[in-house]
Amino acid sequence: MKLGVLTVALYDRSFEDALKYLHGLGVQTVEVGVGGFPGDNHSNASELVKDDAKIKAFKELVKKYDMEISALSTHNNPVHPDADTAALAQAEIERAIILAEKLGVNTIVGFSGCPGDAPGAKNPNWVTCQWPNVFRDILNYQWNDVLVPYWEKTAKFAKDSGVNIALEIHPGFCVYNTDTMLKLRREAGDNIGANFDPSHLFWQGIDPVQAIKALKGAIYHFHAKDVKIDNANTAVTGVLDTLNDFTNVNQRSWVFRTVGYGHGKEVWNDMISTLKATGYDGAISIEHEDAYMSPVEGLEKAISFLKDVIIYQSPGEAWWA
Repeated sequence: MKLGVLTVALYDRSFEDALKYLHGLGVQTVEVGVGGFPGDNHSNASELVKDDAKIKAFKELVKKYDMEISALSTHNNPVHPDADTAALAQAEIERAIILAEKLGVNTIVGFSGCPGDAPGAKNPNWVTCQWPNVFRDILNYQWNDVLVPYWEKTAKFAKDSGVNIALEIHPGFCVYNTDTMLKLRREAGDNIGANFDPSHLFWQGIDPVQAIKALKGAIYHFHAKDVKIDNANTAVTGVLDTLNDFTNVNQRSWVFRTVGYGHGKEVWNDMISTLKATGYDGAISIEHEDAYMSPVEGLEKAISFLKDVIIYQSPGEAWWA
């Protein structure tokens, strides 16, 4: 495994300055935004993909600081019911796949997306239950008519380019838990897998260790981000907290935290060990979204914490047995 960082939190500095800073902290890989919600401040993806000289310079810059690129990220909604929004997202994903192949990166990260409730809808409709029956009809439409056909086509395009698609399991989108991740993988292609971010699972009541076991062989990238659940607020509000924004930390049922500030070392040790046991040996990529901490403080605390948690080497021969 290797210690990594999604560089979005360092958009206040140039890509080279970010690489230099992270290298000095012992970071080994970077996850680079190339469109969608992460933007492309550190890549200028639309220029890179057209210019082999710039591709070469970009690769040399990463190598200069003894780094690797773990993934290219373009989180968006390629099945949005608004045709223009969907087309832009789809173009960003295709560009990310082409760019990944050119850079020698084997993974892109994004969201599954969420369609509307029927043809002609204007906004996505995330369904959270199967009754009344209209919700079941919406799910059938979303999965059978929109989601699976889109990802079947896109997965094939990515596979032909030697690229895996790591979809972040995230509420608000059709792939939001372990079962929906496995369902899309079965129906659309085995180069679709998970970008496993435990912060989106904790607050749903999912045990990340058990989810990692269930997703054995299907985890293509990992986000190191934590969540702190406020049991008092959850006891009143529940976990579907839609009324309090993410800066209203005292009222929310849960908030994103830097690793170690939501769950302790034992929990993270178990997750990393289970990743290792199920065959994942890639990047542990820190995503900073902690409302209590600046990007620098949050990243540095996470880096320090994870250095003692990540399992870097192969176990070798079981000499004690």
